[in-house]
Amino acid sequence: MTHSPDPAPCALTSSSHLYGISYNGAVYTILRSATFDRWLSRLRDRQAVNRIVARLLAAEDGHLGDVGPVGGGVSEMRIQYGPGYRVYFITRNTDLIVLLCGGDKDSQRRDIERARRMATEWRS
Repeated sequence: MTHSPDPAPCALTSSSHLYGISYNGAVYTILRSATFDRWLSRLRDRQAVNRIVARLLAAEDGHLGDVGPVGGGVSEMRIQYGPGYRVYFITRNTDLIVLLCGGDKDSQRRDIERARRMATEWRS
């Protein structure tokens, strides 16, 4: 599945084809917003990108790891690497994760506000 370079803020794309991996048996389906895709593609630290992608693949299998609520139904997935990367998401039903945006410890307050706004837009 593809999307235009800059679709609407909450346009979503499935992660299953992004990483060239296709398999059955995933616990969660993960959808990515265009905002999340832009953030991930702009990271210069390739090791950080690899760790984030590995974490998302583990999440697909139900292994969410270090996760906590940040309010408004949004959760924060903490990646203990570099500046403390964060991935903000919501869950729908029992089998869907929607990746909203990402950031690091320095931009955490701003990123949480953005994720809450995006979650509200996505739900409406």
